[in-house]
Amino acid sequence: MTLSSAPGKVYLFGEHAVVYGEPAVPCAIERRARVEVQQRDDGRLRVNAEDLSLNGFTVEYGATADARPDVDVPESLVTAATQYVDGAIEQVREVTGAEEAGFDVTIESDIPLGAGLGSSAAVVVAAIDAATRELGVTLDRDELADRAYRTESQVQDGQASRADTFCSATGGAVRVEGDDCRSLEAPELPIVIGFDGGAGDTGQLVAGVRDLREEYDFAAHTVEAIGDVVRNGEDALADGDVEEIGRLMDFNHGLLSALGVSSRSLDTMVWAARDAGAHGAKLTGAGGGGCIVALDPTEETETALSFTPGCEDAFRAELAETGVKRVE
Repeated sequence: MTLSSAPGKVYLFGEHAVVYGEPAVPCAIERRARVEVQQRDDGRLRVNAEDLSLNGFTVEYGATADARPDVDVPESLVTAATQYVDGAIEQVREVTGAEEAGFDVTIESDIPLGAGLGSSAAVVVAAIDAATRELGVTLDRDELADRAYRTESQVQDGQASRADTFCSATGGAVRVEGDDCRSLEAPELPIVIGFDGGAGDTGQLVAGVRDLREEYDFAAHTVEAIGDVVRNGEDALADGDVEEIGRLMDFNHGLLSALGVSSRSLDTMVWAARDAGAHGAKLTGAGGGGCIVALDPTEETETALSFTPGCEDAFRAELAETGVKRVE
């Protein structure tokens, strides 16, 4: 039996624009998905989702692609528990050569689903790492990130970015531009997160930005402007200038809002954080609902968010310096 964990993430800069070749800077946070794997000899998969911001449940099904779970649970919950795990196990079987390996997979997570905090990437990274180690193979972090990206890309119909999986595998702050991924030096960041309890439809939001870019030149220029914000943000990170990082986050949120990916609840939380004295605040992830990220070393922003209508949860999140963690 093996156990691995991987962190979630927030975007400091660059979501949506990264889809079009612009850089993005996410950073890993100490909210983790934990995946425990035990090999079984019948080629079947048993997925036990104990906490994915869903009611816990267990499904067991065959190893072939058409052997879907037969269980009295809403289809969306089954998909959430199995689709990414299926893809992860495909990668494990390919890289290890154990094409008929079966597993018991238990998932626990304190990362809200669909909230822009990289829950699926963390589950996939931890699942691939635990399952390959269960078969006696340990992947280096670059290959782990690549295998996890392939899984997300398949599940998300080619719309995934390498940002989430690379960040989850390696930890810290990272820069992603196309296929180029590398770690960045970053100062201690006083991260505060506000969560509205919802989740946006990533595919629909990505498609909406794509349609705007195709219809309006100024929308394409807005995407390019986000890339410019990211490049300035890299300089601010290198300088350790947290106040400048915050100002650039404010710019980034405004540009994302112009592209139609914010929401009333996200905007309300962003302004509550700014009014409380945060250095900056913006949505994180696809948008449409979910989370905002703010920078504030005081308790004011967390307190303000906790009293903000529409904010279900507010919490601090330390930078996760380590990505995947392996329990021997």
